Amino acid sequence: MAEADFHNQETSQMSRYEEFYRQSVDAPEAFWAEQARLIDWKTPPTQVLDASRPPFARWFVDGTTNLCHNAVDRHLAARGDQPALIFVSTETGTEKTYSFRELHAEVQRTAASLIALGVAKGDRVLIYMPMVPEAAFAMLACARIGAIHCVVFGGFASGSLAARIEDAEPKVVVSADAGSRGGKVIAYKPLLDEAIRISKHKPPAVLLTDRGLAPMALTAGRDHLAAELNLKHGGTEVPCTWLAATGISYTIYTSGTTGKPKGVQRDVGGYAVALAASMKHIFDGRPGETYFSTSDIGWVVGHSYIVYGPLIGGMATLMYEGLPTQGIDKQPDGGIWWRLVEKYKVTVMFSAPTAVRVLKKQDPALLKKYDLSSLRALFLAGEPLDEPTARWIAGGLGVPIIDNYWQTESGWPIITIANGVEQKPSKFGSPGVPMYGFRVKILHESTGEELTGANEKGVVVIEGPTPPGFMQTVWKDDKRFVDSYWKSIPGKMVYSTFDWGIRDEDGYFYILGRTDDVINVAGHRLGTREIEESISGHAGVAEVAVVGVADALKGQVAMAFVVPRDGGAVTNAGAALKLEGEIMKVVADQLGALARPARVRFVNGLPKTRSGKLLRRAIQAVCEQRDPGDLTTIDDPATLQQIKQLLSSD
Repeated sequence: MAEADFHNQETSQMSRYEEFYRQSVDAPEAFWAEQARLIDWKTPPTQVLDASRPPFARWFVDGTTNLCHNAVDRHLAARGDQPALIFVSTETGTEKTYSFRELHAEVQRTAASLIALGVAKGDRVLIYMPMVPEAAFAMLACARIGAIHCVVFGGFASGSLAARIEDAEPKVVVSADAGSRGGKVIAYKPLLDEAIRISKHKPPAVLLTDRGLAPMALTAGRDHLAAELNLKHGGTEVPCTWLAATGISYTIYTSGTTGKPKGVQRDVGGYAVALAASMKHIFDGRPGETYFSTSDIGWVVGHSYIVYGPLIGGMATLMYEGLPTQGIDKQPDGGIWWRLVEKYKVTVMFSAPTAVRVLKKQDPALLKKYDLSSLRALFLAGEPLDEPTARWIAGGLGVPIIDNYWQTESGWPIITIANGVEQKPSKFGSPGVPMYGFRVKILHESTGEELTGANEKGVVVIEGPTPPGFMQTVWKDDKRFVDSYWKSIPGKMVYSTFDWGIRDEDGYFYILGRTDDVINVAGHRLGTREIEESISGHAGVAEVAVVGVADALKGQVAMAFVVPRDGGAVTNAGAALKLEGEIMKVVADQLGALARPARVRFVNGLPKTRSGKLLRRAIQAVCEQRDPGDLTTIDDPATLQQIKQLLSSD
């Protein structure tokens, strides 16, 4: 299809998402050539796609562009004095807004500091920072000069950080004295010093922001204070380095099921186009508006939808440090996020089901206390969104609640609702339909046969070529990329999400949990997600995790850990017994006796990572009296300890 024909078709038939999607998979080159107009190019691409070496897809092959230019510089003429970055920390009582012009100056200052420390195009810069503006300045500065940033979640343990330093081999590490969470200061510098001590790679320089939260011992010759370098480079102009679209923008580590973490490698041009398109078609974000993602820059959501996506779209991005239940005055406030939506006229918000479940325990009147009329939609991702939570927040906010399913590897949503193309209803429990560019299929796990009927359960896969913004490969390890992701289905070279799913009669997908989180009870395969969904429907349940535990008789049995709405079930044996019986009956009635958990245990909280993902493997290991392994990402170790004590008291 010629590009002009495609453009005419797009404008005349844009109202129908199915047609939009069909064009994206049937004529991907014409489709993405059109989307590429959403960003600035130094050299516009003439070759849109090179898929000559499957499963590797190279997008906008001969084009040159720059992520920082598209996020900052190109907005200076039209909206230089409009808000670009709004920083709110309830940990330090700080609120500060940077215009695009001010952001431009800060990024150039940071870029000049990095250059002074020896960073050049292609060098790696590891960023180990709390949620502060300096972290965003560092990411954008790297993008500006063509350095490859590798953001590691602030506060990661020294061993995990050392592994990432060894793999990335950074020229500079950008860090800070400390982060803070719930009023508790976490000193970063000692963790970083220890990581560098045990790492085989020794970064030549460390650039440090001193927030005045914790004392910092400086290593002479290696450690540099950002404030001092900033003074030296106050008015320095650092032009954008134009990069090949297929060059590397960043790596971000995701845990592998085995072995060392995988460095997911992302390109420059494809990522910029994918984000620009998603801001328009998925999030319906408009220039001059405000986008609020409650994620962290340590996760892919923070890369795509705190830093790059909103800024590329000409929006202000709200960067938040703190809990969802603490106010700017450090007093308890379960309405802090809604207060910020009102104050900054947030139009698009992005959070996680976990955070909403935390807010569910707050006074529901807080949802009605603020003027939320600016808000058009709340997007949720991170783990599957259960129906009771979705109904609660939808009723409270009165705006569409849009689940979306994606991975670190994909860079942007794989399955959701593209309301910017066509308003479609959300279905509770479903993230939605495949996004343009993603050829999503459900395959039988052992035969590789495509399952096309309604509600047939199989593995969710993506056929190549993968769309722009998707991972290029695993950093320094093409073989691992192919072997890990593209060879798990017999006889098929398809990307496995390693998630079970079904598709209903309307084409909406439902994610049923990891293919490696399946319980095999007496030969019957049961997804932990299905059992969790059933249990969470009980009015007395706030949150639940179900794991499969080895059993001599049945192979495995389901074990449920529940955070009750009423804490009495945690402390009162009688209340616990009654609630356990009710939950067992709910599961048996809905899924059959086979799916009924062997036990339901009541806890104050579930073990999670700081990004809100349940640590099911750790729970399972404790149940089976195994070592739970690497717990560097756990938010509250006391949650796992409580489970250990419960099991030992049997």
